[in-house]
Amino acid sequence: MSAVPADLRTRSPWRTALPAFVALVAIILILYRDTALTMASIWWRSETFAHAMLVPPITLWLVWRQRARLAPLTPRAQPWMLLPLLATALVWLLSKLIVADVVGQFALVATLVLAVPAVLGLEVTMVILFPLLFLFFAVPFGEFVVPMMMRMTAHFTVLALQMTGVPVFQEGQHFTIPTGSWSVIDECSGVRYLMASFMVGALFAYLNYRSYKRRAVFMLAALLMPIVANWLRAYIIVMLAYLSGNKIATGIDHIIYGWVFFGLIVFVLFLVGARWAEPDTAPAASAAAGLSRRPGAPPASVRPTLVTLLAGLVVALLPHLALSAFERTEGAAAEPQLELPAQLAKGWFADGARLVNWTPEFLNPSVDATRRYAGPAGTVGVYLAYYRHQGEGHKLVSGNNVFIGMRDDHWNQVLGADREVSAGRHNLTVHTAELIGRQPPDGQRRPHLLVWRFYWIDGRFIASDVMAKLYGGLARLEGRGDEGAAIVLYADEDSVAASDATLSAFIKANLDALDALLQRTRDAR
Repeated sequence: MSAVPADLRTRSPWRTALPAFVALVAIILILYRDTALTMASIWWRSETFAHAMLVPPITLWLVWRQRARLAPLTPRAQPWMLLPLLATALVWLLSKLIVADVVGQFALVATLVLAVPAVLGLEVTMVILFPLLFLFFAVPFGEFVVPMMMRMTAHFTVLALQMTGVPVFQEGQHFTIPTGSWSVIDECSGVRYLMASFMVGALFAYLNYRSYKRRAVFMLAALLMPIVANWLRAYIIVMLAYLSGNKIATGIDHIIYGWVFFGLIVFVLFLVGARWAEPDTAPAASAAAGLSRRPGAPPASVRPTLVTLLAGLVVALLPHLALSAFERTEGAAAEPQLELPAQLAKGWFADGARLVNWTPEFLNPSVDATRRYAGPAGTVGVYLAYYRHQGEGHKLVSGNNVFIGMRDDHWNQVLGADREVSAGRHNLTVHTAELIGRQPPDGQRRPHLLVWRFYWIDGRFIASDVMAKLYGGLARLEGRGDEGAAIVLYADEDSVAASDATLSAFIKANLDALDALLQRTRDAR
C-alpha cells in the first residue's frame, strides 16, 4: 500500500471494515472455542487429519495472494447475510443437542466463512471464494468411510492375490496365505491418503488451472487416485512379504513402503497435471492503480458495518444462551443405576445360562450391564450400555462404539446388515453381524456369534444411527433429556439360522421387559 496516495489511504473503507471483520471472527472463535479446540486436538493427535493443521495458514496465504485485487474494492456490509449466519448458529445448536461433533465443526467453519460477505460484502467474497471454501478442509471429516474402505481394500487384495496364483482364504478383513495371516486395519484403509490427496489436489487445481472443468477433473482424479493406489499398496506389501518369506514388508518397513509408494503416485499425478497447467493471463492490477481509477469514489458508510458487527455478535451468542437453558432444564441428574434381573419373561433365567465370554466395546457409558439368559429357544447374551449427559468421548451413537476392536486378536467380524424383526406390538429394525472367534486349541467348534444391535431412545427402538441422533435431539427439545441406551443381543447356536431363531424368540418374549427396565432407569433421576 506504500504506492497509494496518503489521502486515499485515509479515506479507505478498509480502515473500518477490516477491524470489524477481525473483531467478529475473534468473537466467534471465543464463543465457539470448545468446538475449535476439539478440531485442533484432533489435528494434533490423529495422523489421519494431521494435514488439516496446514489449512488455516494456507487459507491466509491464499487470501494474501489476492491483496492487489482486494485493495481497490469497497467492502460493503450485507446485513441480510445475518440470516444464513443465524442458520449456521442453529445447526451448531442442533449438533450439541444430538451430540454430533462434526456437524458443529462444519457449522463453525460455515459461520466464519459467512462472516466475510456479512461484513465485507459479496464483491470481496467472490474474489477470495476458493480460499474460503478451502477452509472446510480443516474439519476432521471422513472417518465414517473407514469400515467401507477397509472392506474394499481387503477384497481387492484377495482378488489380486488369487489372480496372481497365491492361495488365499478370507474372513472379513482377515485373510491367510501360505506364509502367514494378514488383517486390513484402520491404518490400511487409505483414508489418510484420501484426505491429504484431495486437499492438496484441490489446492493444486486452483493454483494451476483457470478452467473450472479442468479443476473439477483434477480434483476428481485426486479423490480417486489414493483409493486405487492404496489397493495396489496393500497388494504389493503382501506380495513382497510372500515372495521374501516374510523377510521384508512385515515390520516398520511395511509403513515406509506404503508412504514411499503413495508419495510416488502423488508425484506422478502432479507431474501429469502440470502438463495441462494454464497460466494466469489476467494479472491483477496494483492497489494504487485501482484506487487511482476511482479517486472520487464515495467511501462506504460506517453505520451498516457496525450494525452488522453488533447483530453478528447477538446471532453468535443466541445458540449458547439456548444451550444453557436446555442444560438448566435437564438439571444435574445423578448417575443412573442399571441392573439386569435374574429372570426376564417367563422361562428366561440367568441361572444355568452358558455362553461364550464376549462383550461389545462401547466407550464410557454412564452405566452398563450384561447377563446371559437360558430359555426354551436357547441361550442369549444381553448387553445394555446406558448414556446420560452425553458429550465428547461419552455418547451413545459413535464410531467408537463397535462390536469388536480394530485390532482384536480373538474375534473377526465377517458380515453386517439390517433386518426387520416382529416382536409382539413392536416392529423394529436391528443391525446384525456375525462374529467368528479364534479356533480353540483343543479342536472344539469355533465360536460363531450372531449379534443384534439397536437403540432405545425416549421409549423408541431404533436401528439407524442417524435416526437415533435425531430422536435424541427431539427428546432434548421436548425437555426429556439426552438419555438413551444401546441394546446388544447375541447367540451362538449350532448354525446362524438357529441363532437367528433364538434371538427372535428372545426379543418377542422380552422386549417389553427391557423397555420397562430402561424406562425405570430414566425416570429414577
